[in-house]
Amino acid sequence: MNNPAALSRRPAQIFPFPQTEATYVLGLADAEDREEVFRLRHEIYARELGQHAVNAAGALRDALDVGNIYLTVRCGGAIAGFISVTPPRAPAFSVDKYFARPALPFAFDDKLYEVRLLTVLQPHRGRELATLLMYAAFRWVEAHGGTRIVGLGRREVMDLYRRVGLEPVGLSTRSGAVTYDLLLGALERLRRCAAEFSPLLARLEARTAWKLPFPFRQPAACFHGGAFFAAIGDRFDALERRRDIINADVLDAWFPPAPGVTATLAEHLPWLLRTSPPTDCAGLIATIATARGVAPESILPGAGSSDLIFRAFRHWLTADSRVLILDPTYGEYAHVLEKVIGCAVDRLPLDRARDYEVDLTGLQAALALDYDLVALVNPNSPTGRHVPREKLEAVLRTAPWHTRIWVDETYVEYVPGEALAKPGAGADQSLERFAAASENVIVAKSMSKVYALSGARAAYLCAGPHQLEALRAITPPWVIGLPAQVAAVRALQDPAYYAARHQETAALREQLATGLRALGWDVLPGIANFLLCHLPEPGPDADTVVRRARAEGLFLRDAVRMGARLGPRAIRLAVKDAATNEQMLQILRVVCAPESRA
Repeated sequence: MNNPAALSRRPAQIFPFPQTEATYVLGLADAEDREEVFRLRHEIYARELGQHAVNAAGALRDALDVGNIYLTVRCGGAIAGFISVTPPRAPAFSVDKYFARPALPFAFDDKLYEVRLLTVLQPHRGRELATLLMYAAFRWVEAHGGTRIVGLGRREVMDLYRRVGLEPVGLSTRSGAVTYDLLLGALERLRRCAAEFSPLLARLEARTAWKLPFPFRQPAACFHGGAFFAAIGDRFDALERRRDIINADVLDAWFPPAPGVTATLAEHLPWLLRTSPPTDCAGLIATIATARGVAPESILPGAGSSDLIFRAFRHWLTADSRVLILDPTYGEYAHVLEKVIGCAVDRLPLDRARDYEVDLTGLQAALALDYDLVALVNPNSPTGRHVPREKLEAVLRTAPWHTRIWVDETYVEYVPGEALAKPGAGADQSLERFAAASENVIVAKSMSKVYALSGARAAYLCAGPHQLEALRAITPPWVIGLPAQVAAVRALQDPAYYAARHQETAALREQLATGLRALGWDVLPGIANFLLCHLPEPGPDADTVVRRARAEGLFLRDAVRMGARLGPRAIRLAVKDAATNEQMLQILRVVCAPESRA
């Protein structure tokens, strides 16, 4: 066996790696391949190693071949190696020929897979193909929900097995002249042992045409905060616990939705829950178009901005695409681009010495580098900094027409005066009307944070109809539920209510910032419903403060995952009502003390 460990992501690059023809083709053996594998098994294990008798058919099969699968790697069109995986549903494992299951120190259940027959043909023998085959077997088990791998390993390479996370269980057997030890490995441990083999796996990934029905690497989940649900319970059987915690790790509005929203939902909720919504969100689209002063065909609905990001980016981009994002910025963008799609991602650095303002001169220079897509968050998260519409429009006009410019305006209504824009006249600071008339600008708008509808999952894109045409074809029917459509329509019909709440938010934000600065925190000036802060030195770092605060029912966001430039002392927290802000400050006065043991 060789290393079945997972691989860390490749670092972001300004330019993509050179595209070369694949050296290896790795896939699942079909019926013809299996016959070839049986012949190769005979040549190696009967003729070469003498572990089986030579037979007239010139092929080796066994009872396990009824239920197992073979993974093969081809080089120059011919099979260069193979490995077998036996799933839990198989009637038997190979180890059953040598050991009685009741005597073994582990359980045989639907999470245990057997990996065997790791074979590399001459002249390909060596670390490279063995690693690729074992890694493919590991990914097969991982992608099918397995948690453990059992197998027989040659004793003379036991040190290698241990390095990759496989451990002998104290039992051995012989086959011909070879001594095998029984090995067991937990997939979690195998992943942790990945670092030693990551460079080799990275090279193999670049050189391999991966033909299995799952990706070379398991896609990582993007962390968004929301850890507070651990205190409430994700099965919602103790929702009253919400009164005992402060969920400042997410940026939900501190205020309730407009009265018309809650009144309509309360009056019609049973019907709204049991009734199918308009298939194409036509009424919501018309309401958005009127409120924003654009044509309905410039609007594409989505179940939250994450739905739109995943849908659009995976349609527009490939692993060969080059993309520019801000650093730091909302973590969903780096996650989707690098870990889901595999794009080459460049970052426009934002400097703490300049309060993380976007360098418009640097942005304009970067736009000339022919990116496939540029993703901007404005106002930015986690910084809360905003580029005025006129200045940003002037820069975006210089971009090549074929470079898509994605502008995320989730928090733009918090810009002073923004929510007071007249319906139908377009927003003061939003680029929606600019995008609708442009060739390449797309504005993403979530209705979660500024309309107090985070639980409803309503969002939309605004762009020229030509940018949305293909996305409309892959937008599922009923993409937004009926309660959410009704809530979003009613919210858009009451701009005065939200204008007042956004003004209150600005005052609450400044009060909270004053209290945090009194603790010695460096508080970034922002315009949204959150604050980015740097903790003072000496004193506890962000991870420590977050853990201590959680024990007191206060959930905060360690911002390090939103950009390495932020460092280990950055915290982002949501603005709440006056009483809750004061409660947060009281907790932080305790947990930020160096001698705190909270």
